[in-house]
Amino acid sequence: MTSLRIGFGIDFHKLAEGRPFWLGGIKIPYHKGAVGHSDADVLLHAVCDAMLGAACLGDIGVHFPDTNMEYQGIDSKILLQKTVELIRKEHYSVVNIDSTVCLESPKIRPYIDEMRKVISDITGIKVNEVSIKATTTEKMGFVGREEGLVAYATVLLQKDDD
Repeated sequence: MTSLRIGFGIDFHKLAEGRPFWLGGIKIPYHKGAVGHSDADVLLHAVCDAMLGAACLGDIGVHFPDTNMEYQGIDSKILLQKTVELIRKEHYSVVNIDSTVCLESPKIRPYIDEMRKVISDITGIKVNEVSIKATTTEKMGFVGREEGLVAYATVLLQKDDD
């Protein structure tokens, strides 16, 4: 059995006026926010899915279903912490995270360092082991029309010595 495992995660959420905009564990000022059962943080959800996938533990919907009222409005930082606990039970630790957020606006560059710090604090890795990039879709599709946003994440896990 190999000691390294890679996982990929993706998440989509619709945007709506007057909702808080949570991304990467921080609240970003904007007139729209993502719609979801939790706080709808697409970046943290994609990271959770990537971690769970790498450990062959299913996906975020298996562990934190939107049919469970316990997760209604929950802060996705809590979901990420619970995901870290799940992978640690399987004797894995996070090596690094690479992610991309697709959205037209707001521009998130000013917030990326803070998001990286939040994710590194929760996962227990160094800030320079968390990559967050942003791109637009050049006004194409639902992202380009600012109807929603998407986040992708790739996570490398390492099996800890028993």
